[in-house]
Amino acid sequence: MDDDILHLIPDEVAEAPQRSGSWTIAVVDDDPAVHEGTRYALADYVLDGRGLEILSAHSAAEARALLADRRDVAVVLLDVVMESDDAGLALVDYIRRDLRDETARIILRTGQPGQAPERRVIVDYDINDYKAKTELTADKLFTSLTAALRAYQQLKRLDETRRGLEIIIDAAPMLLDHKSMQRLAEGMLTQVASLLNVACAGILVLRESGETDDHFCVLAGSGCYQHYMERRPAWPLDPDVHPIVARTFSERRHSFGAPCSTLYLQTSTGSEIVALIDADRSLSETDRALIDLFTSRLSIAFDNVILYEQLQRANVGLEQRVVERTAELIRANRRLAMQRSDLRRANGLKTEILGTIAHDLKNPLSVILGRAEMLTDMTGMAPPPIEQMRAQVEHVRASAKRLTAMIESLMADAMNDALDITLRREPVDLAGLAREVCEANRPLAETKRQALTAELPDELYLCGDGERLREAIDNLISNAIKYSFPGGAITARVWRDGLETVCAVSDQGPGLSPEDAGRVFGRFQRLSAKPTGGEGSTGLGLSIVKRIAELHGGRASAESAGPGRGATFAIRFPNIAVELV
Repeated sequence: MDDDILHLIPDEVAEAPQRSGSWTIAVVDDDPAVHEGTRYALADYVLDGRGLEILSAHSAAEARALLADRRDVAVVLLDVVMESDDAGLALVDYIRRDLRDETARIILRTGQPGQAPERRVIVDYDINDYKAKTELTADKLFTSLTAALRAYQQLKRLDETRRGLEIIIDAAPMLLDHKSMQRLAEGMLTQVASLLNVACAGILVLRESGETDDHFCVLAGSGCYQHYMERRPAWPLDPDVHPIVARTFSERRHSFGAPCSTLYLQTSTGSEIVALIDADRSLSETDRALIDLFTSRLSIAFDNVILYEQLQRANVGLEQRVVERTAELIRANRRLAMQRSDLRRANGLKTEILGTIAHDLKNPLSVILGRAEMLTDMTGMAPPPIEQMRAQVEHVRASAKRLTAMIESLMADAMNDALDITLRREPVDLAGLAREVCEANRPLAETKRQALTAELPDELYLCGDGERLREAIDNLISNAIKYSFPGGAITARVWRDGLETVCAVSDQGPGLSPEDAGRVFGRFQRLSAKPTGGEGSTGLGLSIVKRIAELHGGRASAESAGPGRGATFAIRFPNIAVELV
């Protein structure tokens, strides 16, 4: 029976791929011999009646340009090591992520398998085969290429099937977005021509609710009006068309004439639509009745689309607010995480300080307590040994000074580590500061028979915090005195060195071992060198120097020719921060 006959609608013909007479493959390798060998091995290759078009790229950068231009490449024969050790692997990411090419098959060919281990590369990168160049003979190249081309062919078929389904779904009368509205508009113009059984051209224009000006949205155009759909934007309408459309919007009714007629629709949401029909004959009363019936039903369909678009815009606004709120929450969480990290760091610092106090302050306190007990015993003697008591008092005073110096170092480090620390910037004579600090420390150097020399210009200004800079220079000089051997020489210098202003202190002390050089500016670091006069140390002095230099946009450095050969400690500031008085 005729009713049992199934009429199949032919599928939309997919766009023919470029250069369909041949398979296109790309060889990406920085070795010209690989290109020549590949072309020679595949010279007579044919699969399914199609030969090969072989493209060449000699670097990853050249391959990016090639693959961006040629989107018909089926197989990429790719080297790993080219202009960089992972240039080939980076190209894989470019193909898959940037070009969004999921169908091209990628065969990795490497002469250095250890550079890109096979298991890791297969797992981490979207490649389809991995071959060492030594194992890729002509036969194996033929086999690998054939398998890759067949896989590519199957993926292309799946992609074409997907595209066909998308077209079918898009053409379905769901009418849920602007694209569906345009498709409906195209269908309306086509259907009007079919109802009237005439050859006609037309244009369909939308004016949304609330719009009172003459700027319209062109939904569809056919025949001599097709060019409106190719223009971006379609506005403005041509001078011979605009007055007709504007008049219909103003009059809000159909208008039939020869050869142009205009149809007017108004949706329940207040949006208005005008269709201009340019027919090859005058319309009869029957034609007009059919059009009137047809357009009255279409207003509901357009209304559905317009309402959906309004809902979409509202959703977009809501989503934007959600995104903004989410971003605020993320920022708040980050702030909390930073605060938690700061608290953990502060707690760790507290633990370090307590450990330092327990270790470094114990000895001076023990000395003070012991000497105090000895003084107590001496006061009970008759007569009291005045000279011995004075000696004990000196021991107590020396230990108290050591305690005071350690506490000052701990307090200075805590201040330097404060998150809200600010510098009081003003013109500072760095040479003058260094001269004052040298003179203040000279008596301490003389007690150890050390020669403290200052090689300083008359003045050298920079913009900074004078008290902080004085503290940094004092730490450098006192450290040199503390760790230099008795009778040694210490030199303080200030000068301009190219783009930097430098303050350096050199000594003839124990120098730095390779292990010490890597951690000399760390906090609470115990280096191999020990104070040569029994002085105490918190391990904070050089870390404070480093912090002060960084606060001024500079850096701290330490140089030594090796253990026993002295060292030079310097703070360097960029000249852009220097301002002469």
